[in-house]
Amino acid sequence: MDVEALERRVQQLEDREAIVAAVVEYARAIDRADWQAYGDLHTDPVHIDFSEAGLPPADFPREQFVGFAAQNLETWDARQHLSTNHQVRFDGDDRAVCASYLYAQHYRKGEPVYLMRGWYDHHLVRVEGTWRISRVVQHISWLEGAPETR
Repeated sequence: MDVEALERRVQQLEDREAIVAAVVEYARAIDRADWQAYGDLHTDPVHIDFSEAGLPPADFPREQFVGFAAQNLETWDARQHLSTNHQVRFDGDDRAVCASYLYAQHYRKGEPVYLMRGWYDHHLVRVEGTWRISRVVQHISWLEGAPETR
């Protein structure tokens, strides 16, 4: 067996695990309002495309995007973002895209639960040995609840 080929395969398996862990942490950090961890996941700047939810695509300084996320998401009493069905596609050794399903629940006492369903395309780059999210594209399949009450 070709040792170099085996080493590349093992490295890709390790990278896939690290990429999926970063995408899962993206959801976990939002739900726990761990904005430091959330920020640490992203490059600076980071490209955000939430146009299907009304936010035009743009490059943001990392801290500005984290502040925006915190300001909007902390208005809910509780949040639960599930990230499933991860599919990682590599573009060379230091770039990848992780597509994952999105199921986001937003709860505020006395109001209908607001649900978002769809998927994300997380574009990641390896920065000093760590996978960071450089671009996020959110795709909305359908919404339920009362977004007008947000």
